[in-house]
Amino acid sequence: MDSDRARTARVGSLAVRDRGRGGGLRVRRGIGDVLLVLRRASGLTQGELADRVGMTQATLSRYEHDLREVDDDAAQRLADALGVTAEFLRHDFRMEGAIAADAHMRRQKTARPSDWKHVEARLNALRMHSSFVLSRVPMRPRNHVIQVDPDETSPTEAAAMLRAAWRMPIGPVRHLVRWIESAGVLVVEEDFGSARIDGMSQWAGDHALILANTARPTDRLRLTLAHELGHLVMHSGMVDRDAESQANEFGAEFLLPAAAIGPELHNLSLGKLADLKVEWGVSMQAIFERAYALGKVSAAERTTFYRQLSKRGWRTREPGSDLIPPEEPKLARSIGDGLRSTGLSESEVARLIGTQADQDTPFLARRRRLQVV
Repeated sequence: MDSDRARTARVGSLAVRDRGRGGGLRVRRGIGDVLLVLRRASGLTQGELADRVGMTQATLSRYEHDLREVDDDAAQRLADALGVTAEFLRHDFRMEGAIAADAHMRRQKTARPSDWKHVEARLNALRMHSSFVLSRVPMRPRNHVIQVDPDETSPTEAAAMLRAAWRMPIGPVRHLVRWIESAGVLVVEEDFGSARIDGMSQWAGDHALILANTARPTDRLRLTLAHELGHLVMHSGMVDRDAESQANEFGAEFLLPAAAIGPELHNLSLGKLADLKVEWGVSMQAIFERAYALGKVSAAERTTFYRQLSKRGWRTREPGSDLIPPEEPKLARSIGDGLRSTGLSESEVARLIGTQADQDTPFLARRRRLQVV
């Protein structure tokens, strides 16, 4: 691409504008936060990154705290080590806080802080990448994520409102990721390296991002996606202590609407629960808990149910999850594919995305690979 003039490409009905290497966008504000997020997402200590780029740890620390301006040479070396472009490193993301301290996370209490902090850093890095990309490739989603105040609208009402706004069919939700992505929410799946963390979500300006753990079975993944969607609907502002229970209630109604599944929640043998699991795409435990919440089963029946699961070793891994169609995010990858379709080279597309050409990114599936998530 020309280095001294802007270039505009068209992706379907999307206009993409890029200034090129010499076209400016050399905003230095917030580079410390960007360095910190990318370093943590890469799993590097300050000392390790400093060694890679040939500078002292003290110098890198000053950069991260915005106590020293990063010159062009240092910015390029840092960008190369972190797998991004120098332009990305210097980009003004214009988000409320470069680090998503208010990110929503679905995790077990036993999750190690080092694990969830790494996942949080990955979310922040992806949040920055999505902001960088979508400033160049604006989306016009068919649907949108409604916003409600949980003090005024119950999670059950919010879920029903969203289903109505999206004009979803009554009954089981097929292709949940497609519905979420239809509202412009980027869904990224990665292996977190821990089964104790299910997912995270965060608004990044006008668009949102959900990061989900591929190590979890599809039935659990779908619950996580619905849970995080609930956070995006109800908790874009201040989050109260009931946020997790509210997201759980939202997810239950969104995937298992009381009016639709209620008549089926009787005589819940393990065999019937297995059939309902395949039909509704959630775990047997989630279905039984829904029945309990709706008053369809007693506390004693609930205790018996969990004893049955424990006896069979199904509390942590139920049978039948492989019968549920996988949820495959496509929106992020379609952006890179759309850019490719305009005739841009691999390196040009990577630079628009803000990564180096040899780096894996959800926005650009490598042609020689079978799958990249």
